[in-house]
Amino acid sequence: MIIRKMFKFENAHIVRDCSTRRCSENIHGHSYKVEVLLESNYLDHGQMVYDFGLTKLSIKEMIDSFDHAITLWSQDDKGYIEAMKKYSNRWIELPVSPSAEQFSRVIYLMVERILECTHMQNGEREVKLNSVIVHETDTGYAQAFKADAHSELMGKIDLEDIIFSTQIQQEWSDVDIWSKLLKKESIKHPSRV
Repeated sequence: MIIRKMFKFENAHIVRDCSTRRCSENIHGHSYKVEVLLESNYLDHGQMVYDFGLTKLSIKEMIDSFDHAITLWSQDDKGYIEAMKKYSNRWIELPVSPSAEQFSRVIYLMVERILECTHMQNGEREVKLNSVIVHETDTGYAQAFKADAHSELMGKIDLEDIIFSTQIQQEWSDVDIWSKLLKKESIKHPSRV
């Protein structure tokens, strides 16, 4: 069975080297919608694949990190990156260009790691991430599956190479959540959300 949870965020970026000059040469923003599709052949004690309430914790918080932020590509012009970091307190630096395709891969890897680290406590079994869909506009989206997220042909993404600004980190309910995820430490959720 597959379940789906949608999240939203507003974000600005430049997608260098794309065909459209407006996108490749100008900072612009989108109202993103992100669909996280989880799957399992089992139901928990509440007869759910995974309680939607649990997605409002670490998964929502990590996706919300992109809200009202600018996303930067670490290989972009160094002067541009420094200026954006100087004049914006909410920024994220990625090892890949922030296209919808790469956002879907990055978010896939983040959610996958959250699920790997989550201490399941209500009989959830074999809950896996099916895919992540990132809607950049109402008419266009990118969908990443496991093979896409881990494909080096599409650009290598190491979670360690994703950098969140200090302001973003300070807004997390657990300011150490990202370092815990990088270390693959167990994440426990309260029994009642």
